[in-house]
Amino acid sequence: MPYTIGFFNRDVPTRRYRVNLPHWRQEGVIYFVTFRLADSLPAPKLRQWVLEREQWLLQHPGPWDDAVHEDYTRRFPARLERWLDEGYGSCVLARSDCRDVVAEAIQHGHGSDYCLDQWVVMPNHVHALVTPIQRNLSAIMQRWKSFSALGINRSLGRRGSLWQKESFDHIVRNGERLERFRRYIEDNPRRAGLAP
Repeated sequence: MPYTIGFFNRDVPTRRYRVNLPHWRQEGVIYFVTFRLADSLPAPKLRQWVLEREQWLLQHPGPWDDAVHEDYTRRFPARLERWLDEGYGSCVLARSDCRDVVAEAIQHGHGSDYCLDQWVVMPNHVHALVTPIQRNLSAIMQRWKSFSALGINRSLGRRGSLWQKESFDHIVRNGERLERFRRYIEDNPRRAGLAP
């Protein structure tokens, strides 16, 4: 289904909020999202990352220009991605039955609730490029996580939390960055040593 890809626009109202991570929302834009299993990162590494990030944020109050935003991305989301690729935790998404549940969940609303661009299911996390249509991004993420957690827990004969509560999301800024995210998603299995 063809659709128009929208990018971050400084002149359009942006809703910003923070839980542990910053979240920005704009209408009609494409997002790069990452969601991960609850056990995907060791607690000591995560605590270190949170403390460093809090200190950095105190030293860099917004609004950020592109250079500061790039520095933040390199120091924090990119480092977190490297740790995820190291394969910590149960890595249940390496099982084909569990991976298939996630794939079904994220493809289900494509064309009606959102337009799904490139995506990949890794052993302990998922990356996707998605443009909301009928639902907002938070509702889309909640639906993906709820549906897949129910199916995976049933398949594994277990209960409880599967996904980390909060997800990383980033409004794509332009066509060049979109292509970088697409390459990142496509190359992720190879970089993590999962594909030749």
